[in-house]
Amino acid sequence: MHLSLALVVSALLFGIGVYGVLARRNAVAVLMAVELMLNAGNLDLVAFDAWWRDTMHAGQVFALFVVVIAAAEVGVGLAIVLAVFRLQDTAAIDEVTSLADRDPRVLADAAAEVDG
Repeated sequence: MHLSLALVVSALLFGIGVYGVLARRNAVAVLMAVELMLNAGNLDLVAFDAWWRDTMHAGQVFALFVVVIAAAEVGVGLAIVLAVFRLQDTAAIDEVTSLADRDPRVLADAAAEVDG
């Protein structure tokens, strides 16, 4: 397998993940898009490990670490999403303001007073 093929597939996966993070409003879909980006990075690590014929298999080891960290991230992320869903009956990221430091409506009103 050529290295360029793996890099193109990885770039496509990463691009789809970036689109999912930027375009989606559902928190679960955003988490899935982040996982897609992490898997694109894993594909790069394993592809370069195979291309360089590393005897220590460092790329595969790092990919394993990324999988473990991603599993922990998904566990914590889904726990937060479920807690917010129980409180507000929504998983939309735009409507969740309970985790913010300040209420955005108050900030918008204060900015409107300053402007005129």
